[in-house]
Amino acid sequence: MQHELPHTVQEHASETFGPVPAVSAKAVNMRFGNFYAVKNASFQLEQGRFLTILGPSGSGKTTLLRMIAGFLTPTSGEIFIKGEAVNAVAANKRAIGMVFQKLALFPHMTAAENVAFPLKMRRFDARTIPDRVLQYLKLVRLDGLENRRIHELSGGQQQRVAIARALVFEPDLLLLDEPLAALDRKLREEMQLEFRRIQKELGVTTINVTHDQREALVVSDRIIVMNNAEIQQNAAPIQMYRSPENPFVATFIGVTNVFSGKLVKRVGDTASVLVGEQELSGQSRLGSSNITRFESGAAVKCALRAEQIRIAREGKPLDKTDFSFTGRIADVIFEGERQIYVVDVPGVSADPIRIFHHDQDEFATHHIGELVHVGWNTNDMHVYAGIS
Repeated sequence: MQHELPHTVQEHASETFGPVPAVSAKAVNMRFGNFYAVKNASFQLEQGRFLTILGPSGSGKTTLLRMIAGFLTPTSGEIFIKGEAVNAVAANKRAIGMVFQKLALFPHMTAAENVAFPLKMRRFDARTIPDRVLQYLKLVRLDGLENRRIHELSGGQQQRVAIARALVFEPDLLLLDEPLAALDRKLREEMQLEFRRIQKELGVTTINVTHDQREALVVSDRIIVMNNAEIQQNAAPIQMYRSPENPFVATFIGVTNVFSGKLVKRVGDTASVLVGEQELSGQSRLGSSNITRFESGAAVKCALRAEQIRIAREGKPLDKTDFSFTGRIADVIFEGERQIYVVDVPGVSADPIRIFHHDQDEFATHHIGELVHVGWNTNDMHVYAGIS
């Protein structure tokens, strides 16, 4: 006899026309009075994927995560985990592991006892718990430290204990709420790679919340960028970086120069714009709808990433660029692995343009006050609808 899925699961599965996603949100709103913390959020996440919800403080990312966890009930809309509505499952029966910024480890317990705690709460067979705990401590590279108390572990080791504790009962979903925010940069970057390794090894569906753009790019299969309570873009990291859908995404991820201008014309995927005294062209992100809004003279914003701009000393004109201008070095910033030039280009922008150095053979070759050529290609610049 074939068993039917519960109504909510069956209806949701039929709408997706394929395997039931690990997590999905449908037109989710969270409102406090007249204030929207999350507005009209919809997305789907496949089984075994790593999603990062990225955005500035107050963008709504943590509120969305708390609704997925079942800590908050949406004002409207629905959230499903493996096809089942989150609020249809009692809190103590949700197969969700969580790691918070404040790790909430028990200081009076050893590392092993902390990891064993969720197993005991879920009434696992006591005979299997020690081996299971050691297995997960080994997974996070803490084997041999199982008898250490929490205060005897470093910050990074405590993070690993928290990860093992969240994973030891094999949850359907792992939620990470900025667990690395309090760590120093070097340790944070090491732990980002650890999260990626562990997630890939176990294949556990993971949703991470952060404001750290590097973390999002490093660990994720997909990224959702939020701002002002709304999802701005949902894409794979490379697509997000190379094809941002609006100026906010373009400036929030990476170092991006933004110019204001007026549309001259649009031909296919290319838009010609007047920026300052110059007519430039770039990839059109104006969309195909409401074309009359983007007639000649319409306000536009142009986004150009710092690494897409080429620079050469005066007397060595740039080749293989569609546009080239003369500028003057206003500042030089050394960041170790890269050099940033801040260049005044009055004919293009009232604000200085930031450029990442490309030529490692002539590293740190330009100096403050020096005249240089800067240039880029049409495909390097994105043109968006702007505000007059």
